[in-house]
Amino acid sequence: MQVAAQVLVALVAVIHVYFLILEMFLWDTERGRKAFGTTAAFSRESATLAANQGLYNGFMAAGLIWSLFASDPVRHQIQIFFLLCLIVAGVYGAVTVSRKILFVQAGPAALALVLVLVAG
Repeated sequence: MQVAAQVLVALVAVIHVYFLILEMFLWDTERGRKAFGTTAAFSRESATLAANQGLYNGFMAAGLIWSLFASDPVRHQIQIFFLLCLIVAGVYGAVTVSRKILFVQAGPAALALVLVLVAG
């Protein structure tokens, strides 16, 4: 169970590295606009805000990656903290932006959190 929890934590980190790339570097491209359903005008005007958002996703990924190399009990605590942050952000995003965020961000983080807690 511990291995499955760590694999899922790593997967959540990879997802957030991908969000960083999309938001910081690909936001104002066809791929970025398709991923977020934005227009060229909107993506151009909001690129700085998206880059800032991408940086936050990078910090979340960095925390989870850090946790994979930390020893217990610190690893366990770091993972709980960062996964809870992602769940809260995902729920907020689902309520304020798009329900899709609940499944893309909060869902994987919640599943990882359950495994982390069960694996103890």
